[in-house]
Amino acid sequence: MNINLLIENLTNPALLFFVLGIVAVYLKSDLEIPANSSKFISLYLLFSIGFKGGQELSHETFTNTIGFSMIFGILISLLIPLYTFFILKRKMNIYDSGAIAAAYGSVSAVTFVTAVAFLESQQLSLHGHMVAIMALMESPAIIAGLILISIYNKDDSPVIKKRTVLRHSFTNGSVLLILGSLIIGFFANAKQAEGIKPFTNDLFKGFLAIFLLDMGIVSGRKLKSFFSFGWFPFAFSICIPLINGSIIAWLSSYITPDIANRFVFAVLAASASYIAVPAAMKISVPKSNPGLYLPMALAVTFPVNITIGMPIYFYIVQNI
Repeated sequence: MNINLLIENLTNPALLFFVLGIVAVYLKSDLEIPANSSKFISLYLLFSIGFKGGQELSHETFTNTIGFSMIFGILISLLIPLYTFFILKRKMNIYDSGAIAAAYGSVSAVTFVTAVAFLESQQLSLHGHMVAIMALMESPAIIAGLILISIYNKDDSPVIKKRTVLRHSFTNGSVLLILGSLIIGFFANAKQAEGIKPFTNDLFKGFLAIFLLDMGIVSGRKLKSFFSFGWFPFAFSICIPLINGSIIAWLSSYITPDIANRFVFAVLAASASYIAVPAAMKISVPKSNPGLYLPMALAVTFPVNITIGMPIYFYIVQNI
């Protein structure tokens, strides 16, 4: 792997702000981002990615490659929960196994946003249809996780409100915003898009840095209790994402030759949801433990991906 690429990623200001957030927690600082501001920034990032993706998509011609890419993304989101569930079930109860499997099969919009910034640092651009694929990959993993819990649940009482969770998985705020922004960006002409370009483009990296600072603070707080669950969740949340991302970085060469698209596929496969899945599981599987799967996705997998994961996936898509 290119050591310079790894060093460049580790010294990225956005990543260093994430580290600063963790350090602030351990120094017992009162540094924090107000909840309303954090929510606004997350909405802005999703809006910006969606709108820019829609603009890119409007210049693309729908091809077999794009169609196969969409199918490939959905298959990733379905298959990862299937195999991870049986690994998790050996050490955990059915509810936690299903919830964690769903989280790792689904995607992290924030990791996706960070991947876009990584591509830009490598002078590569995101293709619009990958934004649509990212949104499509949210729901299948949730559905797969719920089906697995239903099959292996031994309790007599129903634990899953299927209709409610299916509706929620498709109308989740992050999914709706990014899909809506994608459609709006698709229909906006170049002149109309130019009018809001300073907001959608120029402010992006600054907002990303502040948002990752907030993510660092949240992660630092959750790490304290997470270690009480033993070594297995910690090892899982490091190894499984790196394995998933590396395998998909290689397999994606059979779907598309484009380096940027292959890299995004790898990042999506390696990421874990800590927004859509926890919200769905809270409604559908209240017996699952958010104190387990939230820190796994946010406090361990997310920093692993943005520090060493992305350079590994980029190296694979460049050389294999």
